[in-house]
Amino acid sequence: MASDDCRKDDLQEENRTDSGIESFRSICKSEEPREPSADFSGPRDKFTAGEERLDSAYGSSSITVDSLIDIVEDCTLSSVQEDQAEISELSEQDENLLTTITEDGDTILHLAIIHEDEFIAKQLIQIFPKEVLDIQNNLYQSPLHLATYLNLTDVVKSLVEKGASLGLQDQDGNTALHVACQHGQTVCATEMTREVSPSKLAPVLETQNWRGRNQRQNSSSLHLAVELRDISSVKLLLGRGANVDAAMFNGCTPLHLASGDRTPPSPPSSASLARHNAAKWRTRRHWI
Repeated sequence: MASDDCRKDDLQEENRTDSGIESFRSICKSEEPREPSADFSGPRDKFTAGEERLDSAYGSSSITVDSLIDIVEDCTLSSVQEDQAEISELSEQDENLLTTITEDGDTILHLAIIHEDEFIAKQLIQIFPKEVLDIQNNLYQSPLHLATYLNLTDVVKSLVEKGASLGLQDQDGNTALHVACQHGQTVCATEMTREVSPSKLAPVLETQNWRGRNQRQNSSSLHLAVELRDISSVKLLLGRGANVDAAMFNGCTPLHLASGDRTPPSPPSSASLARHNAAKWRTRRHWI
């Protein structure tokens, strides 16, 4: 089991999206990466120490709200409609500020979302290329993960419309859709699935995590929505093609959870398979 976790960690490290800042620097016509000039060592004043962290987990921050506002206001972000041609005219100081990554791996977009400053976050989404939007911090959280966790629906919508990846997984193997279904953020889940083609959405719906709560590993988004008894999210996912037969590590499917059966199933007989198929049909009719 430990070797499986090591392989997953190695694979995750290989797949981690963290090179988008160089793409933005190329837009800014910067030939050499420069040392960041912003000080991100300020007090952590957004969340209490007892809560989970957002920049090293879901719940806190490494920069104050005031300093974040100062950073963005110092840059030439006069409106959301700024043309990308104007980005190339950013000063060296502005570029340094926008391309800074903290010791926790957070970009300034991560920080804007952590502090729930939707106006600044949406400005940054407009000027950053897709590669920057998909940067994951040290816990593999993308801006979309954080915006979903905080239920910032407008930011989620902006990220999805700009092409942010739905398939990125955090350190627990959760996609942003997992996060939405785990916390009952149905509007966020809707924004993530509304305009996505079935071929692109199918792999996201099939993705299973690897560090579920209470050792309930390999949960899909549908597992989490059913477990939360979130009828709206379950209907949404089933309508988009989620698989009711996807099994967790312990063998439970969303159908088992919906029927209240949380124990690993025994090898099925022909009679139980017939009952299973009948129950699956009734469940689909009930949820849709």
